[in-house]
Amino acid sequence: MQWEHILTWTFLIALITAGIRLAIPVMLATVGEVVTERSGVVNLGLEGVMISGGLAAFMTAYAIEHSAWGQAAPWAGTWLGLLAGILGGMLLGLILALLCVTLRADQVVSGVTLVLLGVGMTSYLYRQRFSSLTARVAGLEPWPVPGLSSIPVIGPILFNHDVMTYISFALVAVVWFLLYRTTWGQRIRAVGEHPAAADTSGINVNATRYAAILIGTGLAGLGGAVLTVVQLGLFREGITAGKGWIAVALVIFARWRPELALAGALLFGLADSLQYRIQALDTAQVGAGAIPYEFLLMLPYVLTLIVLLARVRKSDTPAALGRPYVKGER
Repeated sequence: MQWEHILTWTFLIALITAGIRLAIPVMLATVGEVVTERSGVVNLGLEGVMISGGLAAFMTAYAIEHSAWGQAAPWAGTWLGLLAGILGGMLLGLILALLCVTLRADQVVSGVTLVLLGVGMTSYLYRQRFSSLTARVAGLEPWPVPGLSSIPVIGPILFNHDVMTYISFALVAVVWFLLYRTTWGQRIRAVGEHPAAADTSGINVNATRYAAILIGTGLAGLGGAVLTVVQLGLFREGITAGKGWIAVALVIFARWRPELALAGALLFGLADSLQYRIQALDTAQVGAGAIPYEFLLMLPYVLTLIVLLARVRKSDTPAALGRPYVKGER
């Protein structure tokens, strides 16, 4: 690889900008899972939740864009699609809550079942609805922040994204505030640490866990929706490509904290952006064949695994994580 083509300001700015964009779906799913696991419930079904939210968003946006309403208000398809993505994620979250909280089923098995359900259901529905693979939606164009986007280097990196990118970063701050600065957040964390004590103090453990699961899966569904209707403008079977599993791993890396989840997602996004950029250089015959493309494809996942192994701290795990609560038991 010829490093003079990589170590340039143009390449680095484009790399970081794309990395931020690629991090958004994983970041939303990770932050949502932080909320869910803080309540003591493990959701290994994020892959199924994300792809379900992605398809719900895409089908909604496509239907609206091809209607009279969509012609009159072109923005409606994308934003209502994002709302549908949240609801699609929450629907699977409701199934998970019923299994894990009400029926007290094994959380690992329930999560894997959710993945199978989400992947299988979306593949079937997409094939039934669309006879070809050419269906697309408009998506969102970048919205440069006036004044700030013209700042050298920093402007193009931080202030030249679509509106959902800015909203996603704001959502991380909102989740952090709710978890650590509100009574509701204290209840979430109390239920995840010691549900019996929380129950004794008057907190409805099951209701609190239901709420945490629905919020977490809603954010994961939004992550899938951002991927399909904002960034790519299309849907394909397996479009999430393991991002849900990466989000589960990043929760451990982040030590169940939203701000560290943001950092982990950005790291994954940068690695993903790097492998795309290097592949593009190879296609342009710059250092072609220097690095096998298979290695580049696995780079973001390997990097996530390495960082996860380096950062895992057993003592940070919520004490009641993965354990169903039975009233009267301690």
